Amino acid sequence: MKKYFYISILLLFSSTVFAQNMVDALRLSDYRLQGTARATAMGNAFGSLGGDFTSASINPAGLGLYRSSEFVFTPMFGKTEVDGSYLGRTMTDSKYNVSVPNIGYVANFNSNSNSQSGLVSVSFGIGYNRMNNFNLEKLVEGEGAASSMLDLFTLNADGYAPSNLDPYYEQLAAYDDATDIGTDLIYSDENNVYAHDIQINPFTDDFTNYPHSQRKTFSQRGSVDEYVLSLAANFNHKFYVGATIGIHDVYFKETTSLYEYDIDYGSANLTTYLNDYAFHSYLKTTGTGFNIKLGAIFKPVDALRLGFAFHSPTFYDLHDAYDNSMESYITYADGSANYEAYSPYGDYDYKLETPMKAIFSAAYVIGKAGLISVDYEYVDYSTMKLRDGGDGYNFLDENQAIEEAYNAVGNLHIGAEYRLTNNFSLRGGFENYPNVFNRDVSINPQLNRLAKTQTYSLGFGWKMDGFFFDMAYQYANNEIHMELYDVPASVDAPMAKFETRQDYLTFTLGFRF
Repeated sequence: MKKYFYISILLLFSSTVFAQNMVDALRLSDYRLQGTARATAMGNAFGSLGGDFTSASINPAGLGLYRSSEFVFTPMFGKTEVDGSYLGRTMTDSKYNVSVPNIGYVANFNSNSNSQSGLVSVSFGIGYNRMNNFNLEKLVEGEGAASSMLDLFTLNADGYAPSNLDPYYEQLAAYDDATDIGTDLIYSDENNVYAHDIQINPFTDDFTNYPHSQRKTFSQRGSVDEYVLSLAANFNHKFYVGATIGIHDVYFKETTSLYEYDIDYGSANLTTYLNDYAFHSYLKTTGTGFNIKLGAIFKPVDALRLGFAFHSPTFYDLHDAYDNSMESYITYADGSANYEAYSPYGDYDYKLETPMKAIFSAAYVIGKAGLISVDYEYVDYSTMKLRDGGDGYNFLDENQAIEEAYNAVGNLHIGAEYRLTNNFSLRGGFENYPNVFNRDVSINPQLNRLAKTQTYSLGFGWKMDGFFFDMAYQYANNEIHMELYDVPASVDAPMAKFETRQDYLTFTLGFRF
């Protein structure tokens, strides 16, 4: 039995952790809009309602309903809490978040004739709304795991002589001699068949893994902000049209750490005792994108508003920066040793096209007492496309996986407002984002075929002369299953379940003039 393997070779075998894939595409395509407090309180159901700056990112025709100019500023304070369940154990982690998800200015210009027919007014909007918030912490831990991340590493190493793991060793040698640090995590026999320290007597018995403990932590930061330039027109106070150019700014950073430890099942045929090892990964995605939104609102009667909006795909230019590291602690018959190493720094440029979106909406105004509004968004996530890898890669396999894994959904937004006095209103809202995973495709994790996100909100608004103040409370929850690491197709790895709860308070200060 030989132990020539290097930890840095393991790091290269883990390069798929950073590959651009269907998970990355969905992260930047599945929006959860955060705008003004009024829109938040009413479930962002503003496709036909209008008169709010958030309309610029939903249906820009809604800016045509402005009768005066306006400036809004929206801070938000919230907490994201995640329950992670794995191998019969549940762990909870949370993160507080303070941000400003919305700033906007709308300038309203009446027609020269100041007529109530024909072109009545034109509105111009500039500002930004937050499309996604990535800030969270989560962790899972369990005992009795029967699979290991090392299973895939040994499979990838099979057939390569330890002294000549071409091309992996050749790729590493050009970087740093310090990567040639052995960890004794991997074994090879005379036939260049590999096994690892968590397996029982692999070359004389079988490849069964010892039951052992595992823990994985996740830390995510970042957001997608949409900077908008919008133009809308009001015709006869019955027909409104609008357009928005959206510029997206992307920042996403994730660090993860996987630990496998407490292996206490010694064997006379093994010459090492693995106390623990840890694998750390780092990924940062930055970039910009743009899209175009077109919309219209029609009032067949004063009380009823019907809306339609079309969102083009967002065309992203993205850059990934990534690296990983690994360390182990091993006890031998004559003592213990620690090992560590770092992969080369990597970066990669590529493009992403998100799905198109169609929004159908209706709102009914109940005199001066209140209103109810409903939006239905149609989005086909199977049409997402990764394109133009920096090295000429065409992403054929990844785009095929996207097409098979995801489906079309209809997101629902419902909002209501009731006016208690001329100056004070109560609001409520509901949002439902159905499962985006294809129920008919045989991929992991199939448990996600029932995944969905639901959001509940309520709030109030107060106005006096040219000033208004809105507040909203929003609660969102979702559930998703995932594997903690890649495994060979023949290995049945346990799934971790993450239940996420978000509580946010949003405040908007507004000035009309």
